[in-house]
Amino acid sequence: MGFFSKQFASVIEWNEGSEGTLFWKFQSDEIKKDSRLIVRPGQDAIFLYNGKVEGIFTEEGNFEVESEIIPFLTTLKSFKFGFNTPLRAEVLFINTKEVLVKWGTKNAINLQAPGLPGGMPIRAFGTFSCKIGDYNVVIDKLAGIRQSYTVDDVKERIITDLNPMLMSWIGKEGRDMFNLQMDAGKIGDGICEELNKEMSELGIAITNFTIESFSYPEEVKKMQEKAAAQAMVGDVNKYQQIAMADSFGKGNGGGMMGDMVGLQMGMAMGQQMVNQMNMNNQMNMNSQMSMGGQQPTGGAAPKFCPNCGTPTNGANFCGNCGNKLV
Repeated sequence: MGFFSKQFASVIEWNEGSEGTLFWKFQSDEIKKDSRLIVRPGQDAIFLYNGKVEGIFTEEGNFEVESEIIPFLTTLKSFKFGFNTPLRAEVLFINTKEVLVKWGTKNAINLQAPGLPGGMPIRAFGTFSCKIGDYNVVIDKLAGIRQSYTVDDVKERIITDLNPMLMSWIGKEGRDMFNLQMDAGKIGDGICEELNKEMSELGIAITNFTIESFSYPEEVKKMQEKAAAQAMVGDVNKYQQIAMADSFGKGNGGGMMGDMVGLQMGMAMGQQMVNQMNMNNQMNMNSQMSMGGQQPTGGAAPKFCPNCGTPTNGANFCGNCGNKLV
């Protein structure tokens, strides 16, 4: 009896040192008579004997192997512990929780774009969720050769196949490459379906795939910002003048040159506004003449020449271009 009393009880458990682990295999040369199995919340425990599933335990708790586990195993119900006959089996712990993983394209994706022979390089970033989907496939394809399998393993496999999938789904339905974020939901759903089908061959399920953002080259971002500024200004000439002033100011470190350019810009824009106002006045006068048969006669010349915008100072003829004013 003294010999038998020295058989120390062992504990079969998984402390889940990393939340990113999808399964972990408990390996031991022997499971002793007094061993206990601990199944924690979010875990399943699978007993394997000679590489085959003997039993799956999904309820959390603390169980005695001899009295509570062995009787429920498939082919080991009659197994009898003895001093020289410990149970030689493996226990595979499964993480039943869904794990969220961040991803990003490994290399830029070159999308076809007019005028760009090499394509438009973009990157994408987001998240995906995964979990163990099929225990039998996991045991057959992974657990036989791996001690554990992590989300990093899943991520590495996904990133390898992600670029061609992104190119394929972005290219569908003639999507605008400069407004991809609007279709990010549809693109993500399509990729999720493909990835889930591919990873199911390993027993892994991809439950969600989200594209949070697309990243364009800095040159393209600057072009978009300028286009937005142009839309706000409205006039191409004004936009070009503003862009020129901004370029001069930055190129010369600001200072006097920037102030001079800014002043000239203000004067030029003011003159352009005056010219526009005179053109509007001229159009109104022409309209009145067409309606009344002649130009209104009041004896007073316009304040600005409708032809060149020069102040008239009450003269009958423009002193700059000679245009008749009255």
